[in-house]
Amino acid sequence: MKGTLYLIPTPLGGDTLTDILPADVIGIAQKLTHFIVEAPKTARAHLKLFGTPHELRSLWMQELNEHSKDAELNGLLEPLLAGHDVGLMSEAGCPGVADPGANLVRLAHRKDIRVLPLVGPSSILLALMGSGANGQKFRFNGYLPANEAERSTAIKTLEASSQKEKQAELFIETPYRNKALFDALLATARPQTLLTVACNLSLPDQYLNSQTVADWKRSPAPDLHKKPTVFVLYAA
Repeated sequence: MKGTLYLIPTPLGGDTLTDILPADVIGIAQKLTHFIVEAPKTARAHLKLFGTPHELRSLWMQELNEHSKDAELNGLLEPLLAGHDVGLMSEAGCPGVADPGANLVRLAHRKDIRVLPLVGPSSILLALMGSGANGQKFRFNGYLPANEAERSTAIKTLEASSQKEKQAELFIETPYRNKALFDALLATARPQTLLTVACNLSLPDQYLNSQTVADWKRSPAPDLHKKPTVFVLYAA
C-alpha cells in the first residue's frame, strides 16, 4: 500500500493559525513524520506552530527547492512507495502553486501515488478575489523582468493582453523591488487600467486596494517595502 502525498498549506506570515487553516489540516500535519520542504528552518517553525507532538529532530525531512535536480525527485518519493504518508510544504503558502513542488506532484501522479491537496491561503487567489478583475479568466505571470526597459515592455504586453482577452494579469516581485515595480506600473500603464495592490494578505496588517492608474497617481503611495505583494492588472 502506497502512502498519500499531502500538500500542506502554511500561513503566509505571522505566528498564528487563527482563521487561516482548518482544524483538520492542522490535525493531518500533526500526525505526519515525513516531510518534503522548501526550507527546513521555516518548515520546523510551522510544524511547531501546528503543535506537532513529534520531536522535530526525529522527523524525516528532505529539501525540495528551485535548485533541486529532477534526478533527485525519485528519492524523495521513496517513503511514499514504502507506505509512509508524506507532507509537502512550501514557502509560498500552497504547495505546487508558483512553487517547485509542482514537479514532485507530477511525478507522484506518474507513479500512481495518491495526491491530496489541503485547504489553505493562496496569496494569488486572495489577491484575485479582492481585485474586482475578471475571476473567470486570469493568468499568473510570476516575476516581471528587473531591467527597466524590459519591465516596461512586459507591462505594456500584459496590458494589451488583458484588454484583448478581458483577462486579469497577476504578477509578483522580489519584496525589496516592489516600489520600483509600482512606480513602473504608474508610469507605463494607461490611466484607465485597473491596478490592484495586495500586500501581506491574511496578516493583521494586510493591505488591498484596487483602483485605476489615474486614481493611484492621485493617492498616497502604499508602503510595500520588503512586504510580499501581488499585483493585478486589468485593462478590459
